[in-house]
Amino acid sequence: MGISSTTLMAASLLSADFADIIGSVKRIEKAGADWIHLDVMDGVFVPNLTFGPKMVADLRKRTSLPLDVHLMTVHPESLVDEFASAGANYLTFHLESTVHAHRLLTNIKERGMRAGITTVPSTPASALSEVLDLVDLILVMTVNPGFGGQELIPACLDKVRFFDRLRKEKGYTYRLEVDGGVNRRTAADIRQAGADVLVSGTAFFSSMDAEEEVQILKGIKHL
Repeated sequence: MGISSTTLMAASLLSADFADIIGSVKRIEKAGADWIHLDVMDGVFVPNLTFGPKMVADLRKRTSLPLDVHLMTVHPESLVDEFASAGANYLTFHLESTVHAHRLLTNIKERGMRAGITTVPSTPASALSEVLDLVDLILVMTVNPGFGGQELIPACLDKVRFFDRLRKEKGYTYRLEVDGGVNRRTAADIRQAGADVLVSGTAFFSSMDAEEEVQILKGIKHL
């Protein structure tokens, strides 16, 4: 499996009630989730709009959980300073959104954040091969980004296996995160493929027992 025997669960605010974000954060903390995942969408790179640095800054004042920010935006290099100042712990961008990925990864790390990179499902895993030594986090999108509640694309798990195999062979230390269609039915396959961090939005927030949901997703409790 991955770099750690412990699987982390990141609850995605994309599926939360935006009119009760603090209530959603309390639900995340009480359930025992490890990270808060924030999808930043600009309506250009993906066909949806969500929130920006102020949301991260306001959450930073109210929770000690790591804030895992996924930029689904054009020109992500222009947002690094704002999200660093807001208190983001992880900042992930799309390879397809910028020409100078190497420079951007370096900039993110220089601003004190963990640097993450991701691609849309149609981009081959090998496209990231030149920057794997720089990344702290690889986010494997198992749906086309932009909306919650989609079904996992099974073929995308081959990317997880690819990156897991490479880090074992090369000694890379990045975490492997999976986002898209993560639920009770798919979690075991995702963990088995090598993922360290499972992002769940719809399944988590629609669950009648959020704590149990986290335990099942992490493999602590079995169905």
